[in-house]
Amino acid sequence: MGTDPLVTHTLAALALVITASWALGAAARRLRQPPVIGQLLAGVALGPSLLGLAPHDVYATLFPEQIKPVLTALAQVALALFLFAVGYELDLGQLRHRRAVTTVSLSGFALPMLVGAGLVVLLPGAFRSVNGGHPVDATFTLYMAIALSITAVPVLASIIRDQGLAGSRPATIAMAAAGVIDALSWPVLAICLIGGEQGSLRAWFTRIGLLVAYVLVMLFVVRRLLVWWMERPGSLLTDPVPVATALTLASAWATNALGLHVIFGALLAGAIMPRQRDGVPDSQVLRPLQGTGSLLLPVFFTVSGMSVRLSELHASDLLLLLALCVAAVVGKVAAGSLSARGGAQLPWRDSLLIGVLLNTRGLTELIVLNVGLQAGLIGLRLYTLLVIMALFTTAATGPLIRPLHRPAATPGKTIAVPRDKETADARPDSAQSPASDTEPTPRPQ
Repeated sequence: MGTDPLVTHTLAALALVITASWALGAAARRLRQPPVIGQLLAGVALGPSLLGLAPHDVYATLFPEQIKPVLTALAQVALALFLFAVGYELDLGQLRHRRAVTTVSLSGFALPMLVGAGLVVLLPGAFRSVNGGHPVDATFTLYMAIALSITAVPVLASIIRDQGLAGSRPATIAMAAAGVIDALSWPVLAICLIGGEQGSLRAWFTRIGLLVAYVLVMLFVVRRLLVWWMERPGSLLTDPVPVATALTLASAWATNALGLHVIFGALLAGAIMPRQRDGVPDSQVLRPLQGTGSLLLPVFFTVSGMSVRLSELHASDLLLLLALCVAAVVGKVAAGSLSARGGAQLPWRDSLLIGVLLNTRGLTELIVLNVGLQAGLIGLRLYTLLVIMALFTTAATGPLIRPLHRPAATPGKTIAVPRDKETADARPDSAQSPASDTEPTPRPQ
């Protein structure tokens, strides 16, 4: 395929992908589901599992093999820009000395990991049969533990806003704990990728050393240069957006070259990007990168959907799918609920609500699954099962919240809301907590 036909096919595919994602995302919101559910379904629908069943080679015509590398590259760029925003907004400094958040975070991370690892130990034969010949070893077990412990902070923020939970104590704790869980999960996922690499022990230690050196350079050299650049007197180079974009893409390239994934470099770039003096991310930096990443994320969903193979699943795979869904839900809900009740002494209703909120996976889970698929840790059949599990657990969050959610005020009582709190809750991306002794909510990502 020549350059002009390649460009023509790519533009047509992008138009179709963005339109389908927008339409199904809007439909999901009408059904009181987060838009990411519709976007994920759009990605699957445009893949070989559904569109591939259409007659006259419609799928091959719309998505020829020649444009798939272009779409994959665009998907990685979208992912890098979006995750820069996630890293930029994540402020774990707010969580110091907060007992409830600490207890829920550690439990919500550790218990689901144990459940995921235990599932592999209990059903090794089932995982071998669906894993496409990939080894079911210690690295795979650790990867499955991460796959069942992740919580999607961006999707959780959307659910909290849509369900009218913004500012409530359970939502505050769940959002803060989800941020900590994600921060703990990414380094463990990096260990999985390094451990899955074939090579000598010397090569393994060399890669670890280079990664540590890179992180230290980013934290203590690049960050200081960025602070100096932002605080210097006026210059011709005053626009921070190109600097943040170049930093994100360069950092993503560096971690990818070290044998990891672009997501780690993008997250690290966002984490070291200096904030404003009041500790709030600079909206002039955040909004353009977050908006561009979000606009192109449907390409990532479509590329992910191209790897879903519903037609290749066997009847016996449904039992493993059921086990995965049960383990995922029970691990998260039990961890969040019991830790909130026992460690933070919250009422049972609020504790169960926290557990249900932490069961949200969505986009972040899909990123983890794509990383595992590209690294050869999981095969296509297991990938398909895990994508279905991610969709199910995320879609179940809304219906499970409704019987647990209760109004903040009881009849006959009036709760005074400070004026600044009203202003904060009026913002679309707000999930701030009321001024009280409860844990503050990190800015939604």
